Amino acid sequence: MKQFRIAVVVGSLRKESFNRKLANAIAKMAPPDFSFQQVQIGDLPLYNQDDDGSPADSVKRLKREITGSQALLFVTAEYNRSIPGVLKNAIDHASRPYGQNAWAGKPAGVIGISIGAAGTSMAQQHLRNVLAYLDVPTLGQPEIFLQAKDGLFDAAGDIGEASKIFLQNWMDRYIAWVKKHAA
Repeated sequence: MKQFRIAVVVGSLRKESFNRKLANAIAKMAPPDFSFQQVQIGDLPLYNQDDDGSPADSVKRLKREITGSQALLFVTAEYNRSIPGVLKNAIDHASRPYGQNAWAGKPAGVIGISIGAAGTSMAQQHLRNVLAYLDVPTLGQPEIFLQAKDGLFDAAGDIGEASKIFLQNWMDRYIAWVKKHAA
């Protein structure tokens, strides 16, 4: 059985991030031939094109982790109706210099959670625009715009009963997307 390694990019650095919690919980809903590894983005320097010829070790690590994966999962917060700066910084680092885009061709899923009623809909739309430019085939449907509410996670940190079927449907579609598009 082929194994699929998924690089998970969480667009929040907050210690008690809802999105990190979601990333951990939803990964448990995947079949055993899928493994999920969160990539660290909080230690990346601000992107500066002058550094393309001599990237920081953290940038090299990020690119290795992305290149070594078969697919991507972005779990993002929404800040000021867009993607968090730390996520955009990671995307810029791994896509540069021109012609060395580590993201290219890797199938992706995009989800997110916030306390607002619209979830992370605007951040996800902006992220999808960036990913389209970077040649990342991204699952379009179903979309997941979660609002952080009591009961979404159970006491163990897993997806609660009320949302389990909804999120399992998304995971099943994501798994099929990855299997169809992964190299």
